[in-house]
Amino acid sequence: MNTRSSAAESCQQSLTRAATPAARSALITTTAARAVREAELSDVRRRAGQARSELDGTPIVWKDLFDLNGNATTCGSALSAGGPAALSDSALVRRAGRLGLVTVGKTNLSEFAYSGLGINRHFGTPVNPIDPALVPGGSSSGSAVAVTAGIAPLAIGTDTSGSVRVPAAFCGCVGFRASPNRYGPNDFTPLSPTLDCVGILARTVASIRAFDRLLAVACKPRPDSGGPPRFVIPAGEWIDDCTPEVRAAFDATIEVLRGHGLSVSTRRVVALDAAKQMLDSHGTIVGAEAHERYGHLASAAGIEPATRRRLQSNAHVDITPLRVAMPTLRQQFSTELCGALLLCPTVRHEPPRIDALLASEAVYDAVNASTLRTTMALSYLGTCGISLPLNASGRPLPIGVLLSAPAGADAYLLAQAALVTRYTS
Repeated sequence: MNTRSSAAESCQQSLTRAATPAARSALITTTAARAVREAELSDVRRRAGQARSELDGTPIVWKDLFDLNGNATTCGSALSAGGPAALSDSALVRRAGRLGLVTVGKTNLSEFAYSGLGINRHFGTPVNPIDPALVPGGSSSGSAVAVTAGIAPLAIGTDTSGSVRVPAAFCGCVGFRASPNRYGPNDFTPLSPTLDCVGILARTVASIRAFDRLLAVACKPRPDSGGPPRFVIPAGEWIDDCTPEVRAAFDATIEVLRGHGLSVSTRRVVALDAAKQMLDSHGTIVGAEAHERYGHLASAAGIEPATRRRLQSNAHVDITPLRVAMPTLRQQFSTELCGALLLCPTVRHEPPRIDALLASEAVYDAVNASTLRTTMALSYLGTCGISLPLNASGRPLPIGVLLSAPAGADAYLLAQAALVTRYTS
């Protein structure tokens, strides 16, 4: 946070921005009384020289899958909007509170966190800061917009198939998918327990690193080769299927990195190709587990049409072959990279227009699948990943570059992401 401002001033600024048109529909719930109280206590500690952490007094928002004491957890659905209030905070919310972070509210999302587009027809679709006509990306749409609209410097989301990385790319901020259970056991409403992970959105990599340093509990030492970082671009559809605009922005980024002496090579990554083939042949773990949890609601009045279609289409998916192959492919992926980081566009196309998607169910469903095609395969491989924003002539682009690493390499990944942003910002 800005140490020249009091926590109370930062809090008031967050609450003021939450009420602006630019922040429309980013939040489902604003916890103003709680935020003011927590900010006042933070200022007392800071004046006494007893700050609990470097983030004491920093505003934060939480995807509405996490419980906040006294508030219903809606999961972005009209079906849950009138549900009972939570009796306590989720564990990660409590831990962040003990470090002095100030909870400002709960962010909007795709219904049940089950879409990469971020459209929400009940609570409203969060406004993409780059172009309001475009989708913000999902499912952590409100989290990305809350960060870019200045409501909070930190937003906590979840990422199952790309739900933090995609909105970060489409909205022009940083989005980090942590390794499984990096911040302790998941304590949010699940979509797919096998693949759900905590994610963090922020304007800068530095903010995410600060949160990660304070709250990571599942840290695995990473063997260090002792040399400079190496990056691998996966050959094949991961690059070839990109639109001309995405490809041009990505190629320009690679030229900059190579111009600063970084090692960037292109080659086939067999485990990644095999993962995509498995998903194409057998369906997805996310789809099967989402149907297991929410399938009984597919015919409920009030459910969004797109959610209903996805639940129905996954009613008979057999994911046994996926589960059998997953451990071997994850190990193979780590072996193939051999300490390098994977580097590719976060999404292969720019964010589509909202009106075009709502005009055609077929287009809506096809674009949702294509939006998640890269990040879903990397989730299946268990990666941690971070999407970094790109710009052209100082203008933010709705395009991200994605750095990915095998599970457990979070600290190394974040360090190299900071290096990349130093050259590309």
